[in-house]
Amino acid sequence: MSAMKRASEILYVLKRRFSVPSISEIASDPFKVLVRTVISQTTAEVNTRRAFDNLSRKALVTPKGLAEADLKEIEDAIRVAGLYRNKSRIIKEISRLILKQFNGSLDFIYSLPLEEARKRLMSLPGVGYKTADIVLLFCAKKPVLPVDTHVNRVSKRLGLVPSGADYEETRKTLEALYRPEEFFQVHMLLIALGRRHCKARKPLCTTCQVNRLCPSAMT
Repeated sequence: MSAMKRASEILYVLKRRFSVPSISEIASDPFKVLVRTVISQTTAEVNTRRAFDNLSRKALVTPKGLAEADLKEIEDAIRVAGLYRNKSRIIKEISRLILKQFNGSLDFIYSLPLEEARKRLMSLPGVGYKTADIVLLFCAKKPVLPVDTHVNRVSKRLGLVPSGADYEETRKTLEALYRPEEFFQVHMLLIALGRRHCKARKPLCTTCQVNRLCPSAMT
């Protein structure tokens, strides 16, 4: 079976197993997506949600609101997310720079070519490949497939990507296996598989619906 055919079968099975949220449900505001993604770094989803909700209740999640907020107020709001002091400083500085360099808006992501928009986002502190790519895919629907820890682990265990591939090789390899209109689904479904079955320490291979397509399956 070719790599592309196996990738297609994996996607087919995962779509039958897991639901995929509407992209519009989570991508209404690129700044909010950016802040939430920074908070999510090395943090469980449940704590990311709690921290972001805390910020939202304080009506701080705008570039102006966060740039002018007291640092301790931000820290208190996102404390549950871990590494909160460092993330608070990064979020505050990002907000300040967006006001200064981009007139308080990330709307350039909609009009600029992918690589140029990506470069601008990554000029901000704490914004690496994954964070930039999430904003570009979720909000601007750019043809890029973000690679978080789940996507990285699962795609390599499934043999879709070489085991030693770095972020860019992983991203480009997955993008070559799927159509651009599938990138959001692939991203979300590989995350779902990683959370439910393909766990980092003890993968639940016997209950995984794609184990017959997985060269790493321990059955």
